Amino acid sequence: MLDKKVAELINNQINKEFYSAYLYLDFANFYNDAGLDGFANYFDVQAQEERDHAMLMRTYLFNNGEKVTLSEIDKPDMECKEIDDALNFSLKHEQYVTSLINKIYKAANEVDDYRTMQFFDWFVKEQGEEEKSADDLLKKFELYGRDPKGLYALNQELLARAYAAPSLVL
Repeated sequence: MLDKKVAELINNQINKEFYSAYLYLDFANFYNDAGLDGFANYFDVQAQEERDHAMLMRTYLFNNGEKVTLSEIDKPDMECKEIDDALNFSLKHEQYVTSLINKIYKAANEVDDYRTMQFFDWFVKEQGEEEKSADDLLKKFELYGRDPKGLYALNQELLARAYAAPSLVL
């Protein structure tokens, strides 16, 4: 059995990951409506990743004899009006998720829960990649995405992004 606080934080994070998937689907919807199918694809892939993160954490709790309690998933609260809004929002959101993952890691460390720390090592690394990806995309957009030809090229680049399932072994 896991420490009660650690298990609760992980259970809450499962719901936060599902919210992240909803948020990214909402961003994909915005880009689909704007005719930017590559940007939509980027966020569709992000949504799949967030869903898988939730499922990995769910399995981890089950494998450690813990009950999983799902709560209501809030409606996304970030409204996009400009093409770069979702890009800015996603970077801020990934930084927020990183803070949540760090909180779980810290709680596990405080109770010498090395198994949970080892499991969350992957998520710590993943969050570094998520923040870099969001920051890189925002920088690319700011460099050449406001020009129609640059926006077209960036959209085409994002259209080629393919989903890859996480390689974390439970």
